[in-house]
Amino acid sequence: MHPNPAYRYVHQDRNLVYAAERGFGTLAVAGEGGMPLLSHIPFLIEGDRAVFHLVRSNPIARLAGNPLPGKLSVLGPESYVSPDWYGVEDQVPTWNYVAVHLSGPVQLLPQEELHGVLDRLSDRFEAALLPKPIWKMSKVAEEPLQRLMRQIVPCAMQITDVQGTWKLNQNKADAVRLAAADGVESHGLGSEVAALAALMRDPPASE
Repeated sequence: MHPNPAYRYVHQDRNLVYAAERGFGTLAVAGEGGMPLLSHIPFLIEGDRAVFHLVRSNPIARLAGNPLPGKLSVLGPESYVSPDWYGVEDQVPTWNYVAVHLSGPVQLLPQEELHGVLDRLSDRFEAALLPKPIWKMSKVAEEPLQRLMRQIVPCAMQITDVQGTWKLNQNKADAVRLAAADGVESHGLGSEVAALAALMRDPPASE
């Protein structure tokens, strides 16, 4: 996360909405001996918590019998930015991106909540595929469904802190930022470069 206040002004609520819209991130907790443990997870934001599931054999799931501090990193569009794209002298390379970090204690939920967690997760992402009919777990026969469910556990992170970085060249003159956006859209090296260019052209307003 970039410490420059020019990239850290977006309100907590908007950061939280952005994370919810992405719905996928990297969960990090400290394992035994302080070694970080990471897991890439789809999740739901429900009130003041992020809800997800883990494979039962995941080391994080084995540690989460008691609440443990965690961080969920949600990365948005990102790209390398060449100094040549600014159209002015004495610039250096950088990387623009949007990222939101959610922090708080992670713990297991009661196993009987698993079915509901899975239903809500699949409904949330299936709804984005409309007009395709929403897939339901009822399409899976009971025996294989129960076998699969025995292999995973429901979890939640209580969200106690939300931090966002929207690094979009806001620290540069408008003409310079817009020129860089054109370069990113035409030649960007990263993911979702068109989405990043659109954000560079119209960064979030201060709230």
